[in-house]
Order: sequence, then structure tokens, then C-alpha cells
Amino acid sequence: MALSILNNVAALYAQNNINATQSKLQTTLQQLSSGSRINSGADDPSGLAVADGMTANVAALTQSATNAASGIGMLQTADGALSQVTSLLDQAVTIATQIGGGTLTSQQIGSANQEYSNILQQVNNIGSSTNFNSNKVFTNNTTSIAVTDGTSNGTSTYADVVGALTTSNIGSAAASGTASNVAANTPGAGAALVLTIGAASSTVGGTLTIDGGGTTYNATVTAGTTLAQLAGQLTNDAAFTSAGLTVSGVSSTTISITPTVGTDLLTDGSPASFKQTPTGATIGAGTDLSTTYSSITTTNATAASQAITNAISTVAYQRGTIGSDINELSSAAGVASAESVNLASASNSVTATDYGAAASNLSKYQILSQTGISALAQANSVQQEVLKLLQ
Repeated sequence: MALSILNNVAALYAQNNINATQSKLQTTLQQLSSGSRINSGADDPSGLAVADGMTANVAALTQSATNAASGIGMLQTADGALSQVTSLLDQAVTIATQIGGGTLTSQQIGSANQEYSNILQQVNNIGSSTNFNSNKVFTNNTTSIAVTDGTSNGTSTYADVVGALTTSNIGSAAASGTASNVAANTPGAGAALVLTIGAASSTVGGTLTIDGGGTTYNATVTAGTTLAQLAGQLTNDAAFTSAGLTVSGVSSTTISITPTVGTDLLTDGSPASFKQTPTGATIGAGTDLSTTYSSITTTNATAASQAITNAISTVAYQRGTIGSDINELSSAAGVASAESVNLASASNSVTATDYGAAASNLSKYQILSQTGISALAQANSVQQEVLKLLQ
């Protein structure tokens, strides 16, 4: 190589290496100080995309668990209020039985009826004044609670209804109407088994049996279950997934169940036991104590006692359905929390700084920085020797 001073190539090499080393050293120091391996898109573009997606999933699942907990709180508030209604009705039965004994004077019957009237008024008060988060609880309106990871495939909606509570509607009864078989298609191998109900307002109940892939899956479905609730029940059932099944679609009138193995042939194994029940104005109607049994006499005491006992039964039925909804939401919240933890762990493995590796890199780049500066100094001094030729 000719001896020249126009370009100090060795110094240029040394400068480039120093710049690269300083950049890596800066990145390492940033990782050590922030605790995050990815501090910009340039650090790991694909890793950043994965981690950001997981972070969004975790945020949605964390809030979903909170939503479910709020729904559980509302239902527990209703259950607690209905427990008090049961206690009041127990007192009312005692009063009716006492009046029916035939030994009370008219004045004593009047006093007993005053107490009975107060009980009915308190039932009305409970129905009108029981609130959760400043919202009335006993409204007979549907509260839809979404549990989601932020994607359409990872979303389940739970529709919960707490019926109105007045002296004309105490508790709730099973849905009225003639139950009929849930319609099902005849899918081919690997195709979805589609269960269809007659109207969006219909509910299902009974035993759901699905045959396919050499495995039979059975699920007990509580009467009055909506398709959205059924989808949640199936999705959260480990036996459902173990049988090689997945909920692939839910609408207001259909639910689609697909085999995870493409060659499996699904069939509806329970057409006679899995029923749909049409809903209507009488759905959820409880016991009416506001007219015929607004007061108790020796004449109607026995019938009033039976009506009040029936009201206790309808309250128990309503508490049972509320309890089922609480368990369903508790399961959904548990699944969301577990999934959130697992995703957070996965995201952490992608983004968190490996301090062992980062510390090693820090030592490496510090040494390279020092040797690079030393090399640059040597490269600069080499060209100084050209002056010796001119002396």
C-alpha cells in the first residue's frame, strides 16, 4: 500500500467501529436502565408487534375480569335482597297460619294484617330501592357482560336478567310455553354442527349430547339458558375442548360447533332431550300477592298461606338462576385472569431485559470502546511518521 496522507483509511475503519460500538453500548445501557429489551421499534420490530398485541390482550382480559366481578357483585346484591324477601315471606306464612287458626279476635286479625301489610310494603321497597352502582337491580332488563381478549374470536357475552320485584311479581318461574327440540343440521366431515332455535328470544335447556371423532360429549344446560350463555358454558368446559370441539360461531338464533380435527363427523346425539323454550310476557313471572291476598281473613288464610309458600318457591327459583349466573361469571372471570397472567408472562419473555446477557454485553462493548479509541489514536499517529521523510 502506498504511503499517503489524503485519506487515513485505518482511522476511518476505527471511527466506524467506534460508532457501531457506541450505538450498541447505548442500547445496552438503555436496556439495563429501563428493564426492557425493546425500547424502540428498531430494537426488535417483530418482537415489538407481538408484545404490543399481547399487551392489548392483557388489558382487555384484565378489564373483562373486572367487568365480570362487577356483574357478580350486582347478582350477589340481588341474591342478598331476595334472601331478605324469603325471611319476610316466612313471617307472612306464620301470620297467615295464625289467622287461619280461628282463635284470633277481629282486633287481633286486624293487627296481624297490619304486620302483613308492612311485610308486603317492605317487599315493594326492596324491589324499588335495591341498587348496585347507582343502578336499580330488579328491573327485568338484560345486562350483557362481555369477557374478551380484544379479538372477535376471544369474546363471550353473558346476558343476565334480574326480574322485577313487586308484590305482584315475587320471584320468578320457569319459562312458559311448549318446549320443542332444538333443530340441528347434518354436517359433513369437519363441518360445523349448527344448532338453531326458533327465535332470538328463545332459551334452551336439557342435556346436550354431541357425538363425533370417537368421543361423546354431554353437557347439562339449565333451563332458560340463552345461546350466548351456552357458548360461554361450553367454552369454559374443559371436557368440551378435550372432546375436540370448539364454538366457532354464535348468533341470536344459532350456535355453531366445529371439530378441531378436520375429518371428524359431528352429530346431535340429544334431539329428544335438548329443548328450546319460547320466551314471552310470562317468562320470569313470579307470585302475585297484591290483589287476592293483599289481606288475610279466616276464609282465605289457607289459600293465602299456600300462595305465600309458592312465593317462597319462586324466590328460591330466582335465587337459583342468579346463583347459576354467578357461577358462570366466576368461571369466566377465572379464565380471563388466568389467560391474562399467561399472556403477561409470555409478553415479559419477549420484552424483558435479560440482565445476565446485558451485563455481558456491557462489559464487551466497554472494552471494544476503549480498544477502538486506542486503535484510532494509533491510526492517527501512524500518519505523523510521514513528516520524518521530509526532515
